[in-house]
Amino acid sequence: MNQDRVHGLCMQLSGNLKEQWGRLARNPRTVAAGKSDRFAGRILEQRGISAQDADRQLADFMRRNRNWWDLSGR
Repeated sequence: MNQDRVHGLCMQLSGNLKEQWGRLARNPRTVAAGKSDRFAGRILEQRGISAQDADRQLADFMRRNRNWWDLSGR
């Protein structure tokens, strides 16, 4: 197993814990950060790429789909 994949699994676990802690503390920013970490960890696990590349891909995705819920502009 690739080291990046193992790091991705650990990142998913820590993101899940961060998300749960945010829910207990009623802090929406911590919940969002946990979800972001989980998503980046999933990218790392599936693709086996470096953490910097996963973060870049996640940032690009979020930038492109910033207002995905706003369907009025389509």
